[in-house]
Amino acid sequence: MACGPSPTPGGYSVTPTEPLVRTSAGQAAVRPPLPVKLVIAGGFGVGKTTAVGSISEIEPLTTEAAITEVAAGVDDLSHTPRKTTTTVAMDFGCITIDPTLKLYLFGTPGQERFGFMWDDIVEGAVGGLVIVDTRRLDDCYAAVDYFEHKRIPFAVAVNAFDGQVAHTLDEVRWALDVSDGVPLLVFDARERGSVRDALLVVLEQALARTEG
Repeated sequence: MACGPSPTPGGYSVTPTEPLVRTSAGQAAVRPPLPVKLVIAGGFGVGKTTAVGSISEIEPLTTEAAITEVAAGVDDLSHTPRKTTTTVAMDFGCITIDPTLKLYLFGTPGQERFGFMWDDIVEGAVGGLVIVDTRRLDDCYAAVDYFEHKRIPFAVAVNAFDGQVAHTLDEVRWALDVSDGVPLLVFDARERGSVRDALLVVLEQALARTEG
């Protein structure tokens, strides 16, 4: 199911059109939507898989594996005691924003020990969404550093667990040491519309980088 256009906090919106092309027989045909790759990143258990599943118009592809006793000794489960699985490769989903644009979403694994996969997952992406849990901000430092180092446009989305965040956006910006040019927003990874708006902010960043 496609999402209709929606303005973002930055005022950006995607306006539906019917892009027509001419076939070899001279008949009008609807051009397929432009494919755009975005990456959803962040630390362990911050809501990446949930966000992809909330927005994807297809059954999302996930590579979830059970958390073993050994892994539980490495990964901090204190804030996610009900989490029994973790992404070990990537998540994948897609969403048609309007007839001209289709987003392909790739979620990265959150643990640093799977960081060797990031270059392959991120290749060809126009932007990234770094999801943050304010109860453990240090878990997202690696993702922020990665996008800054690769010079890939990104936005930071604070996931409101139980409808609350532990720090203000100004405090988060200071803690992450990201520039004023990096959008920060609060969203709910479980809500389709909230995820859509966050992704459109990333898209706006990518377009601004292209135009600049």
